[in-house]
Amino acid sequence: MEQKRTLALPTRATLKAQAKRLRSDLTAQGKPTTHAQALEAIAHQWGARDWNTLHAKAPDTLQRSFTPGERISGLYLGHAFQGTVKAAQMASAGFWRLTVVFDDAVDVVESQHFTGLRKQVSATIGPQGHTAQKTSNGQPHMVLDAW
Repeated sequence: MEQKRTLALPTRATLKAQAKRLRSDLTAQGKPTTHAQALEAIAHQWGARDWNTLHAKAPDTLQRSFTPGERISGLYLGHAFQGTVKAAQMASAGFWRLTVVFDDAVDVVESQHFTGLRKQVSATIGPQGHTAQKTSNGQPHMVLDAW
């Protein structure tokens, strides 16, 4: 039995760009097309009933994913880090629970009197590339680079 392959739906901005290119190409061929007609044609190409249906299904942005062994970097409690994803679990739309092993331990204590080094931490990263939890100065606990 043949397995059906499905393509990941592109972002709304990408779909709109496809419609714009289609309209431009058709106009260049002497077949003037309205923007609405081009949007409807793109919707049909992606298997949707109409543009509104496709627009509702398409993501605003592409969702980032993580895999164990992946190298990441960023800030943890304001300290730069590089490390490896030890575990990754999708929590909900765009949110990931990550366990990160730092290359170099990060001091998680602000005191001058003692230190608290962490080599591994767990955090839930949101769709914008940072945690919802914040420190007392309003900074996210973890912020990832190259989001």
